[in-house]
Amino acid sequence: MLNINNLHAEIDGKEILKGLSLSVNAGEVHAIMGPNGAGKSTLGYVLGGRPGYEVTAGSVSFDGADLLALAPHERAAAGLFLGFQYPVEIPGVSNVQFLREALNAQRKQRDEKPLSGAEFLKLARGEAAKLEMDAEMLKRPVNVGFSGGEKKRNEMVQMGIIDPKLAILDETDSGLDIDALRTVGEGINRIMRRPDKAVVLITHYQRLLDYVRPDFVHVLADGRIVRSGGPELALELEAEGYAAVAA
Repeated sequence: MLNINNLHAEIDGKEILKGLSLSVNAGEVHAIMGPNGAGKSTLGYVLGGRPGYEVTAGSVSFDGADLLALAPHERAAAGLFLGFQYPVEIPGVSNVQFLREALNAQRKQRDEKPLSGAEFLKLARGEAAKLEMDAEMLKRPVNVGFSGGEKKRNEMVQMGIIDPKLAILDETDSGLDIDALRTVGEGINRIMRRPDKAVVLITHYQRLLDYVRPDFVHVLADGRIVRSGGPELALELEAEGYAAVAA
């Protein structure tokens, strides 16, 4: 599904990714762990197409297409979802308005009929209930006044509504208490644990992996994946730290 080959990327002239390679097949969950400054968030931004991040070498294919040749909205329409470490606030735009426009824009690009207001509200309320989020929050401006945990639940509601093929989730566990962590973890499993979907979880800690068990764990250090293994590698990192495991 996703094939990254010798990816180099920089921002403001500083090289962050220095030859990163990774293959993710449908049905798999990959966890990427590493110290601060290793390039984890940069990888997510590059895959999502965030402006300012320049790819200087390498290639990325998604479902056989050249991902780097697509604009951000085309990547989204192709089935890529990027979850942010710090979801942004959008004053003046309600969740319902934002999500309906996002979903119908993708449906249009796939030659599917747009959902009516009633159809969309039924879908959105159902997803909110599954994530234990008050349906009234759908009427509020996107993430405005939300706590860290509420922002992450809201992002999972977005993911459930959009129903992507590939989710790149950047530190989704950041700012979550124990109950919210469980709810979000169960949401990721429910939405994305399918044979035709895949997940790349970017995280510092083992705790989210207690709920979303990865098939593979990769250590990212200094812009490259320096070690890969199974779920046990995350436990080794938790016990010994990055320096010992990545050496």
